[in-house]
Amino acid sequence: MFQVDLIEKCKDNDRRAQMQLYDQYCDGMFCVAMRFMENADDAKDATQEAFIKAFQKIHQYRAEVTFGAWLKRIVINKCIDHLKSRKQYLISLDEGYLQVADETDDWNVESDISLEEVKQAIADLPEKYRYVVMLYLIEGYDHDEISEILNITNVSSRTQLMRGRMKLKELLKNKRNGTRP
Repeated sequence: MFQVDLIEKCKDNDRRAQMQLYDQYCDGMFCVAMRFMENADDAKDATQEAFIKAFQKIHQYRAEVTFGAWLKRIVINKCIDHLKSRKQYLISLDEGYLQVADETDDWNVESDISLEEVKQAIADLPEKYRYVVMLYLIEGYDHDEISEILNITNVSSRTQLMRGRMKLKELLKNKRNGTRP
């Protein structure tokens, strides 16, 4: 069955079609959730809640983007909502002092720094930077999308990305300068 047909059946509340769509996307969406959540149980919860919301709101899906991209945005929003509910709020910045990040900024790291060290450094970023860095670098969203997802301005997205990049480089520099095991 084609995905378009599955989605149409889901709009008619067909449980088999919903299960097929769930089976098709659950592993990928769990991986997305794991990039945001601290443990697998929270990632599973966020993924399940996202699917529930997606099936409740599937009539709003207009095929302007792929179903996977639409669902991914719901998963990311659920993860962020979950983290916020734990009182881990994003700190908004005073726009009067903001600088705008340039996407051409250098994201390269030293060749002796491993992927795991980069992932750990991203995890160690303050949350206000971590989310923007993850959405930009890992998920591939642009600043308009990030600002919509995080409910911040486009300028804040750019600034938090720039500051996150600087903080990330600082964390990785500390690893390189002798604090690595």
